[in-house]
Amino acid sequence: MTANQTLNLPARPTRSFIGETIELTSWDDVKPLYEELLDRAIDNADELKQWLIDRSELESYLSENFAWRYIRMTCDTANEELVNQLNFFIAEIQPPMTTYGNELDLKAVNSPFLSQLTDDGYDVMVRGMKKAIEIFRDENVPLQTELQTEERKYGAIVGAMTVQIDGREMTLPEASDRLQSTDRAVREEAWRKIWERRFQDHETLDQLFDRLRDLRHQIAVNAGFANFRDYSFAALGRFDYTPEDCINFHESVAEAVVPLLNELAEERKKKLSVDPLRPWDAKVDVEGRSALKPFATGAELLEKTITCFDRLDKELGDDLRIMRAMGHLDLESRKGKAPGGYNYPLEEIGVPFIFMNATSSLRDLVTMVHEGGHAVHSFLTRDLSLKAFRNPPMEVAELASMSMELLSMDHWDVFFENPEELRRAKLQHLESIIETLPWVATIDKFQHWIYENPTHTDAERRENWVRIYNQFADTVTNWNGFAFYQEYLWQRQLHLYEVPFYYIEYGIAQLGAIGVWRNYRRDPKAGLDGYKQALSLGYKAPIREIYAAANVPFDFSQEHIRELMGFVWEEIEKLTGTSR
Repeated sequence: MTANQTLNLPARPTRSFIGETIELTSWDDVKPLYEELLDRAIDNADELKQWLIDRSELESYLSENFAWRYIRMTCDTANEELVNQLNFFIAEIQPPMTTYGNELDLKAVNSPFLSQLTDDGYDVMVRGMKKAIEIFRDENVPLQTELQTEERKYGAIVGAMTVQIDGREMTLPEASDRLQSTDRAVREEAWRKIWERRFQDHETLDQLFDRLRDLRHQIAVNAGFANFRDYSFAALGRFDYTPEDCINFHESVAEAVVPLLNELAEERKKKLSVDPLRPWDAKVDVEGRSALKPFATGAELLEKTITCFDRLDKELGDDLRIMRAMGHLDLESRKGKAPGGYNYPLEEIGVPFIFMNATSSLRDLVTMVHEGGHAVHSFLTRDLSLKAFRNPPMEVAELASMSMELLSMDHWDVFFENPEELRRAKLQHLESIIETLPWVATIDKFQHWIYENPTHTDAERRENWVRIYNQFADTVTNWNGFAFYQEYLWQRQLHLYEVPFYYIEYGIAQLGAIGVWRNYRRDPKAGLDGYKQALSLGYKAPIREIYAAANVPFDFSQEHIRELMGFVWEEIEKLTGTSR
């Protein structure tokens, strides 16, 4: 028996509605299917259920078709043909899809049999349909097409950035590894070159962002909203919290987490014996040890991650084995790849794709288990009957990934045979949580300001970025002489360009993930079972109920954040053998 047979690789479901021979070369290839759905008579609840299944089949096919175009383009942003294939879908397929999608939503919510669909999940799906109908405007369809085309330019600009160090051309992720060098001069050189290269394109990225801001604001106004912030809360289906809750989150993080950030920075400055502490001192080991190297190649990273997942639950390891067997991974950094990392669900086959820019750092290990958590989520929801059920909100999706970072951590000895290196890795990751929450608050608060002030100038944007950044940054790091770089730190955040307002979810989910990990520490089986049970719900329940299934509160009050930070701090003290 071959390894692939042992794994029982998933097959694409039979296309009973759209047919097995469908090929997307123009809108005319799918238009008749949309027309059939619109024209079909629905005379009872069972027929409505079948209609929803057929619609889901069509939309799953189109979702996966788009996914592969996006994946291939991000793997090779310099390939003009791949860029054109993605742009074809955005320009020729998505506009009529959006219009027909609205008409199908109207048909569904106006059906007299809708109230008879009482199974779990339908009420959540219908709630989303009604909100989508409420904000849909025909005049926004071409604007959204233009917006998507503009958004994709960011990846090409940043993916082309390289620097020359020691006579070798490096991608920015490769050069960033040097920020962990114990030689301060090496760190400074790498940091300067990275930011010199980023700064070369700051005007181009400013101009791109101005276009994105203006398009987004126009879409919001067309839909009857005062600003894009309020429109985004509706478009993202944020039924469980409000902009005011986000503002409270910002304030809670400033009060409960930033003091810990300052404490870590003071300790770093003291242990490194540097005065002042500079931006290039942020990632080096404070004991002067070489950077951790948990793996050498993408293949080794994957193999060790599979072993790590096996220890939690062999089913989780098998998820990654299936992805490997099907070629659904592109892990290593190279010139021409888009920045960042993602797990892209593939709606038909149900086996996602992981993309990242690994070099050999601890950060890459964390990215891999993070995206692996998303992948596990895809596998746990792949058999749900409707596409709408398989697409949970980001607050739940990021709970899957950020919990996996912590759940897997006790098994990182797969990557670090040396107990001292394992201790260092855990400590670095826990400290990164204390760094993550303020950064999430920074980016989210900045977005609130941007879209509440849609006519701002570039100078006002820089000024307010620095003001907000300073509210959540440590007060120890000295930026003297580099204020012009500090003003553009926001440009490194892909989400601002490509997925606006998708960032607070990381903060909310980080809090949930700490809760999941704490449950796992108390009772490994119950903790992991709760995690899997929550993810298996997909989007068949509201966010609060999904969190409750994992036995964690959906709560980002200052009191709750302080409690969770206390738990993380205790774990840090155990690793350092100190009481701070």
